[in-house]
Amino acid sequence: MANILDRIVARKKVEVQAAKNKNSYTKLEESDYFGRPTYSFREFLLDPLRSGIIAEFKRKSPSKGIINDQVKVKNVTQAYAAAGASALSVLTDSTFFMGKKSDLIQARKANQVPVLRKDFMIDEYQIIEAKALGADIILLIAAILSPQEIKTMASLAKSLGLNVLLEVHNLEELERSLNPQLDVIGVNNRNLADFTVSVDTSFNLIKSIPKEFLKISESAISNPETILRLKEAGFNGFLIGENFMKETDPGQAMQEFVAEIKKLTF
Repeated sequence: MANILDRIVARKKVEVQAAKNKNSYTKLEESDYFGRPTYSFREFLLDPLRSGIIAEFKRKSPSKGIINDQVKVKNVTQAYAAAGASALSVLTDSTFFMGKKSDLIQARKANQVPVLRKDFMIDEYQIIEAKALGADIILLIAAILSPQEIKTMASLAKSLGLNVLLEVHNLEELERSLNPQLDVIGVNNRNLADFTVSVDTSFNLIKSIPKEFLKISESAISNPETILRLKEAGFNGFLIGENFMKETDPGQAMQEFVAEIKKLTF
């Protein structure tokens, strides 16, 4: 995965430069969505009437290949929101995940819940772009950013009213990346060296995340019992994509998953 990450970042630099050549900062700021007030990630994540699930729209991944390229982003995200999603995660990386920027725009148009732009953010331009596309949340990945880059990009995001989710994979990334501009810490349970996933990563790191940050567990979540264990450990949210997207009807899959959680809770 280290090689994959390097390849993704190298490709991303080319893509960002092409985007800058196509759309100036001024043009982005003239977008219909640029001035809209964003939804509070914290508010939706802590809403007891919602599931705490950040439901992801993802057609493909580098490790699994095509997961589901037969469904429409509008239909899936609306079904996710109706099933109680606390937020929607939409991949906008085209080369490695078959995502599109237009997917984010469609998800925004169709829903009244926070939307995360899921991408590999390496340049401040992408944050301005995320706001212009209608995002409420941006993702910063500690594995590809220096502490100073995280600080600078998080500050810019906050100045635009965006929520900031920092993704970490281990204690070293967590400790060097924390700063007050972050809203949520996401623990990715995927090992970047060999693609293996283990939810133990979340359980091992939870005690090291300071109380002021909301906490999310990402990847390796495929059964409702795991959600309950993660909640007990102190997690506020759970990012789930592949588990729903691999089904013919991802929205229905999420609805059934949430129903199972409710059965176990009562």
